[in-house]
Amino acid sequence: MNARNLWGRVLVIVGSLAMLLGAFDPLEGSVVILAGSALVVLGTFLGQSGRRLLWYWIVTFVLIVMGVGAMFALSAIGGIGGTSGHSMWWGILVLPYPIGWIMGIVSLLFRLFRSMRRRPTTA
Repeated sequence: MNARNLWGRVLVIVGSLAMLLGAFDPLEGSVVILAGSALVVLGTFLGQSGRRLLWYWIVTFVLIVMGVGAMFALSAIGGIGGTSGHSMWWGILVLPYPIGWIMGIVSLLFRLFRSMRRRPTTA
C-alpha cells in the first residue's frame, strides 16, 4: 500500500469518528461533524476510491455545509419560533444538515461492510 492510500484511509477513519462523536450534541458538535466530513472527502480523494464515491461525498459535504451555515445564521438572528418573531418554517433551511449526516453515515457503513467482506478469513 502506498503512502497516498494509507493517508486516505487514515483520514476517512478519523473523519468518520469525528462525524460519530459530533452527533452526541448535534448543535455544538456541528463544527466537529463539518470537519469530519471534510476529512472524509479529502481521504476519499487521496485514497482514489472512484469518481462516483468522491462526488457522493462532495454532495454530502455541501449539504452539511449548507445546513450548518443556515443553523448558524438562524442562531445569529435570534433563532426561530417562540418570541423570536421568526416562523418555525425557517427550520426547513437546516434540513440539509441531518440529511447530509445520514447520507455520510450510510456510506460509511457500506464501506465498512464492504471492507469486512473482502478480508480473507483466517482459520
